[in-house]
Amino acid sequence: MAVDFTKDTVVVGGSAGSSAPLKQLLAGLPADLPASVCISTHIPAHSPSLLAEVLSGSSRLPVTQAVDGQPIQRGHVYVAAPDRHMLLMDGTIRLGAGPRENMVRPSIDPMFRSAALSFGSRVVGVVLSGMLNDGSAGLHSIKAAGGTAIVQHPLDAEVDQMPLAALEAVEVDYVAPAADLGELLVTLASTAAGASPKPPETLRLEVEIAAGARLGSENLMRLARPSALSCPDCHGVLSEVSAGRPLRYRCQIGHGYTAETLAAHIDEVDEAIRVAMRVMEERVTLVDRMAQDARRSGRTAVAELYEARGEEYRRYAATLREAAVTSLRLGRAPREQDS
Repeated sequence: MAVDFTKDTVVVGGSAGSSAPLKQLLAGLPADLPASVCISTHIPAHSPSLLAEVLSGSSRLPVTQAVDGQPIQRGHVYVAAPDRHMLLMDGTIRLGAGPRENMVRPSIDPMFRSAALSFGSRVVGVVLSGMLNDGSAGLHSIKAAGGTAIVQHPLDAEVDQMPLAALEAVEVDYVAPAADLGELLVTLASTAAGASPKPPETLRLEVEIAAGARLGSENLMRLARPSALSCPDCHGVLSEVSAGRPLRYRCQIGHGYTAETLAAHIDEVDEAIRVAMRVMEERVTLVDRMAQDARRSGRTAVAELYEARGEEYRRYAATLREAAVTSLRLGRAPREQDS
């Protein structure tokens, strides 16, 4: 006899500016909510998370930090732990030690994917305020699995990048301000889930990567094709993920990036190169002046030391200048091809 499931699994992702909407969302949920709520935000890896404690004051539901292996229960709120991906697998929570995704762990996308894999059409995914576009790819997986996609209205978000990115990547079901999200989730929690399409094997593979399974080149070829880009974390070759949106990359170890996150990281590296180049050129000017002063005062040995150091700094500055120019050319290439 078939079991009629409802939309009883809510997964929520947020980053910068998401604390206030999380409080509003939980404040709108009753104590007898017939659904579980799992929340993942970008938590610093080596600092204690107080989010569960903070959110408890706004919630009629019990709010706890997730523990590896605990069963997922209706009427409970689970908050991701620092430095672990929160995954929903076989009715339990797994804290995955897999590679960082979008430069963070926990990342929102792995939680969303695991929910889509395990619960299909029963999942309601919510993307809140935040920078860049973590959550967009996972929300796409939820929709592909027959689930429901909700995005906080960009005009209501303190930081609108994540909501806007989700709207661009996914045909969402609802766009709502934070104040209306609780009531919306209550309505959906009593709605029949419907049929769930069979998930692709690549979805299962990506969930296993987040859980800590080694990817390897053979498995990587199943979901991506090599690109000319390198991984910022391990410097290996990045491969472009073939399916889903937005555009994403993975390396052989398993580090994952959306194109937007990767571009933002490259911009930060470019700025660091330019700052380092300026500092090195200033050092060249300074030691040249010190060498001149030493020669005028008859301190030949000291002058030679400063001159040698100046030549060393010039080589460093030349290397940094070459890197900056190369990066600039690579950055212009796509725009020139598009024009």
